[in-house]
Amino acid sequence: MSFSSPFPPNLLPDEGSPEWMNKADNAWQLIAATLVGLQSVPGLMILYGGAVKKKWAVNSAFMVLYAFPMVLVCWVCWGYRMSFGDELVPVWGKGDIALTHKYLFEQAFLGMFPNATIVFFQFVFAAITLILIAGAVLGRMSFYAWMLFVPLWLTFSYTFSAFTIWSTKGWLSKMGIIDFAGGYVIHLSSGVAGYTTAYWVGPRLTKDRENFPPNNIIMMLAGAGLLWMGWTGFNGGSPYVASTDASLAVLNTHVCAATSLLIWLILDIIFFKKPSAVGAVQGMITGLVCITPGAGVVQGYSAIIMGVCAGSIPWFTMMVVNKRVKLLQKVDDTMAMLHTHAVAGILGGILTGLFAEPHLCKLFYGSLNKYMGLFHGLRVGTSESIRWGVRQMGIQAIGILFVLVVNVVMTSLVCLFVRLLVPLRMTDDELEVGDEAVHGEVAYAISGQGEKVEIPMYSSYYNDIETPSKYGVNSVE
Repeated sequence: MSFSSPFPPNLLPDEGSPEWMNKADNAWQLIAATLVGLQSVPGLMILYGGAVKKKWAVNSAFMVLYAFPMVLVCWVCWGYRMSFGDELVPVWGKGDIALTHKYLFEQAFLGMFPNATIVFFQFVFAAITLILIAGAVLGRMSFYAWMLFVPLWLTFSYTFSAFTIWSTKGWLSKMGIIDFAGGYVIHLSSGVAGYTTAYWVGPRLTKDRENFPPNNIIMMLAGAGLLWMGWTGFNGGSPYVASTDASLAVLNTHVCAATSLLIWLILDIIFFKKPSAVGAVQGMITGLVCITPGAGVVQGYSAIIMGVCAGSIPWFTMMVVNKRVKLLQKVDDTMAMLHTHAVAGILGGILTGLFAEPHLCKLFYGSLNKYMGLFHGLRVGTSESIRWGVRQMGIQAIGILFVLVVNVVMTSLVCLFVRLLVPLRMTDDELEVGDEAVHGEVAYAISGQGEKVEIPMYSSYYNDIETPSKYGVNSVE
């Protein structure tokens, strides 16, 4: 007797699709990872390339292009298992490869998809963290120092935060910290590490600090657009399942970002009398950063409140506090990473501790009472609920302190070690000239009537210029 299967043939388990794997979840996770990857390449590549002075366009974009593949190689060779593998110490995992098909085809520690999927998903998060750090040191960090900094910081700083907060074995994870998609691990870390690196590298030339106009605001806006839309995968992929919670996270993300952008824009108009496109991008970023730790565990109205805070508090620290506190002015933070990521990340962590809803936390974490925002605890009004709410705020604060200390200490150690091998800062001649001195390339060759820099090693690449032909018309050699 034959029985017909209740599933169509393409949904039946087989060797390439085991029973534990959910094809829809796997597909969404790979799409989400790709969206996050696009935030870096080409998103931040063209955002940085357009936001800096013309002479630094190539160098800034190239720092992104270098970091992305370097992080991937380190990630599969040791970084992933140090972040999500077996515990070595309470804040660090054991380093091991994630390259064999036997390991990559096993079910991930969370989610109904294989390790190969989560290794790739978590890689794009690690990569964008390093790329965000670059934003603080654009326009003066030696490219050779950057080449060493990327693998060292990934190994000795990022893996600490990722294991402690995101791994199910980490001590803050066990304690009950809420970091839905990386407000702590990625944004607070990159903001603090970027600012620390900027301190050790030193400032740009004085004339560059005083006059550093974007060379292409349209290109910068295009990169910002990719960054914004890519956040759909950033926060929407963090539940590791194509669920209602993922949908809520996506909607909250865009609501908070939109609100923050509008608040920042309004403040610019009120105090500076002009709507600034650059300012709008800053407001967009602070909103995206602020909602990240709580995207899927807060209500929609909370996302709007978080957007109002994200568009105003970092604006105040950047436009008022930074200009009045001389100590802050001593550190040259090119892309204002301290304000857009560290301040906004801290703000997001605190507000998540206030607004987190137990039911939504259960959808994400699987536990009802362990995660409870303070406002919900006060609303319930019992001594137990208030205690849980206060406890959550304490854990969020401990997480902030942990990330601050780890990143200041480990980033400083990495910078000091790199400085023993190569200078952290470019030479004065390189700082004066820019891309042409550092890379032998310029971003806008058309400004030189089609002439391009001649590099003997790659000279064949530069022969595609218009030259008079023997036939009396222009041809391309």
